[in-house]
This record gives sequence, C-alpha cells and structure tokens, in this order.
Amino acid sequence: MPVAAEPKPFAHPLPGGSPGATVRVRPLLTGEILAPPAFWARPSGPLAVPRGFLGRRSGWIPCPIPAFLVDHPTAGPILVDTGLHGSAATDPTDSLGPVLGRVLDVRMRPEQALPAQLEALGIDPREVAAVVMTHLHYDHAGGIAQFPQATFVVSAAEWAAASRHGLSKGYRARQFDHAVDWRTVDYEHPDVGSFATFGRAVDLLGDGSVRLVFTPGHTPGHQSVVVRLHDRELLLAGDAVHRREAIAGGELPLLCEDDHLYRRTVGEIRAYLERTPGAIVIPSHDAGLWPTLDAVYS
Repeated sequence: MPVAAEPKPFAHPLPGGSPGATVRVRPLLTGEILAPPAFWARPSGPLAVPRGFLGRRSGWIPCPIPAFLVDHPTAGPILVDTGLHGSAATDPTDSLGPVLGRVLDVRMRPEQALPAQLEALGIDPREVAAVVMTHLHYDHAGGIAQFPQATFVVSAAEWAAASRHGLSKGYRARQFDHAVDWRTVDYEHPDVGSFATFGRAVDLLGDGSVRLVFTPGHTPGHQSVVVRLHDRELLLAGDAVHRREAIAGGELPLLCEDDHLYRRTVGEIRAYLERTPGAIVIPSHDAGLWPTLDAVYS
C-alpha cells in the first residue's frame, strides 16, 4: 500500500562516531505474544503454515518481543527495533489494529514500553538519536511513533516491501508511516562493502562500532546488527534466525518470505560464529534464550 513518508538514502555514516569506540548493549523486553511451537520450527508437508496455528493454545509459548539499547560513548543511545507500542498494554487494537489486536494474545505491562524503560534507566527518550530497524513487521515497528526526533535506518528493500504489502505480510503502515527522518540503506549499491562473512554491510557511525549487515529471508529486506563490545562482538540477529537452534539445525520458521535467502543468511551467520571466537548472537524471539540474557553486554 502507498505510504506518505519519504525516506532519504543512507549516503553517509550518522554523526557521533569516534575511533576505536566500543558500546554497551542492554536487551529490553517490551512484552510477549503467545505463539505456537511451530512458529520456531515449521512442520513439514503441505499447508504447513495453517497447520502450524492449529491445535490447543494451552501448548503455545510466550514469544519475547524485544528491543535493544546500544549505548555509544559519543553518539549516545541508539535503539535496535522498537517492539510494541505502549498502548498495547491497555488496548492492543490501538497499535496492532482491530484484527491483530483481537487475535493475538499480547502480554505487556505499561512499564515495558520503551520510553518508560529508558526513563527508568535515566535516559530521556528524546536523547535517542538513531533507531535501526531490522525490519518493519508489526512486532518490531510498533513503537516507532514514540521517538519522533530520531533518525530511523532501514534497508531500501524492506521499505519497498512494507510500502507494497499489508497485514498479510506482517506490515501495518500506520506503525511506520510517520514523518520522521527515515534513511534507507541500498545494499545493492556498488559502494556497499562486506563485513566478516556477511556479503553486504555498512558502517552506521563510520567507526566500526555498529555495523548493519544484510540478512534477507524472513523478509525481503531484513538487516541485522553487529556491535563491538570491549573484547568481543555481539550479533543482534533480529528475525534472521528465530532461535539459536536454527543456526546449527537448519530449521525453518513458520513465517518466512524466502526460504532460499533464509538458508543463505543462516549460513552466513554460522560461518561468522565459526570465524569469530567469543562472538554472541541474540535472535529476537528465542524464548529459551531470553531468561538467560545478561542485563548488560559490554
């Protein structure tokens, strides 16, 4: 569907980078949505997607809906995704719409909204200078309107997909069609380089501390984020993989736009972890991993 917002190209690194900078990362849970076990591992055979949603909900699992706070020493606070909008805590239909808001079992407390969590950490939400969107699905883009001052960075392919498609593909234009400072990364541009095992990557701040890597499959324009901690790297995978088991086991998630691209992306992640000792990977919706995460990675 056409949208009114007009993004600009991501032509240069965002301001605030500093040579040799390292960052701190804080995982933030914005709520949970109940999902069937097949959400993480698609059943085989015909009609896999509708079959994945069949069965009693008593066996469904709370799926974490996170965002991540990246604290850069000179660029300030940066977010990766925005999770659920604060209104979902009281009326899910306000942000998710009349269909998803009634169908989904959303579990969210008002204090889990990102602005409230940032304020509890002593951070004014207006200080967030940049937000990296892994993709624009409703569970990642719900809180965009809460940060009108920020620059939002998304892949050009993802913006195109979200602008063309609606809820059947996981997009809700009302969540992202805002007159904020949108910047789109064209990963097909000849000047785009690579990083480690990822064929296409850009340096967000120009100092190597936050790199965006192209990881399509779950959506046409999905991107993940590699950050440099003090003595290791951290890959915020988004939905490039839904849980760690998928990296080694080759399972496919229930909802996937392109199985071939998804498998290729998983191969790049697997190779990255093999060649980067000590690197950590955090998939967005790993229900088993979330309770074990550190409060802060530095």
